[in-house]
Amino acid sequence: MELTNGEKTSDLRECQAQVLVWNQILSYINSMSLKCAVELGIPDVIHNHGRPMTLPDLVSALGIPQARAGFLHRLMRMLSHSGFFALQTEQPCVNRDKGEEKPEGYVLTPPSQLLLKGDRSSKSMHPLVAFVVHPILIQPFNGLSKWFHSDSSGTPFEMQHGRAFWEYIARDPDFNLLTNEGMASDSSVVVSEIMDKCRRSFEQSTSVVDVGGGTGLLARKIADTFPHLEVTVLDLPHVVCGLEGTKTLKFLAGDMFDSIPPADIILLKGKLSPH
Repeated sequence: MELTNGEKTSDLRECQAQVLVWNQILSYINSMSLKCAVELGIPDVIHNHGRPMTLPDLVSALGIPQARAGFLHRLMRMLSHSGFFALQTEQPCVNRDKGEEKPEGYVLTPPSQLLLKGDRSSKSMHPLVAFVVHPILIQPFNGLSKWFHSDSSGTPFEMQHGRAFWEYIARDPDFNLLTNEGMASDSSVVVSEIMDKCRRSFEQSTSVVDVGGGTGLLARKIADTFPHLEVTVLDLPHVVCGLEGTKTLKFLAGDMFDSIPPADIILLKGKLSPH
């Protein structure tokens, strides 16, 4: 029996609803796959290869057991579909001398170029990925339903770890370092935009306070570009401890919820934290 238009519409809506549910419940695979690629160092390995990198070459360079090669292929297919890698041939598809077809290899795309380590990219987001998908940040989300039923005044992070986020990192030097590197990475992505959009304000002012400025990546750029400015980074004691300023840049230990030093410009950049 042929379906009516109303029945077809109903089936289509149900199908779309199912797709939405599946996409939502499986979306964590995207972030976990990207985390895996970053931890394996896949972007750097392909970058160092200098030309399209075949799957066998990638397996060898990463030291992946042959039994896992097929799974690495699945990972690369998924990340290529998401736009982090692309497949291309090193030369025209047919080798005229040997009459052989050249295999395709993986190359970087603009998103994966942002995941290179070290100084290869001034806007590397590698530390940000390592920070945002860290188990310490992810674990509180597994207890959200429990948190909603709790009468505790704390956040999901506090319920999971027993203390507030900033208190936690103050007692965990390794995670504190990871947090600072992630925040600095976040700043490096937007620093040029801030410098461009706020240039006139910086030129017409004499002082700037970067509230929650971390290790001072953005503040140093401002101080170097506008030497007439007095630039202050305000952050918690464990963040600025040991950081050295310059003639026009200083680090001040404090809490923005208690007080913020007066200045012509108060800079508040968005932060990634589980408050």
